[in-house]
Amino acid sequence: MLKPEVLRKKEDFNNLYRRERSVAGKFVVIFYRKNQLPYNRKAFLASKKVGKSVQRNRARRLMKESFRQLENQMLPGWDLIFIARHTILDSKCADVKKSMEAAMKKAGIMK
Repeated sequence: MLKPEVLRKKEDFNNLYRRERSVAGKFVVIFYRKNQLPYNRKAFLASKKVGKSVQRNRARRLMKESFRQLENQMLPGWDLIFIARHTILDSKCADVKKSMEAAMKKAGIMK
């Protein structure tokens, strides 16, 4: 069974990239838009510019854990794409969490 909170469709990604807003932090770039659902849908990406597969997987794990800690402070009904920047490689989870929190507050998607 697929989780409904994960963005999967190419059209959803294209709509986020094309039409909606983005906010950049030190370690993460966030694309966001309002959806008509009672929950948030999200995706975590790391391109090959971040590094080889081990570094990309670590970057995604850092972003997922940081989001998990911040999720209860978020407003419901958002589509979110988190894209790792290459600066995330030498960071700790607490630093990534602070960067994500600041970017989400700037975007206005936190309580």
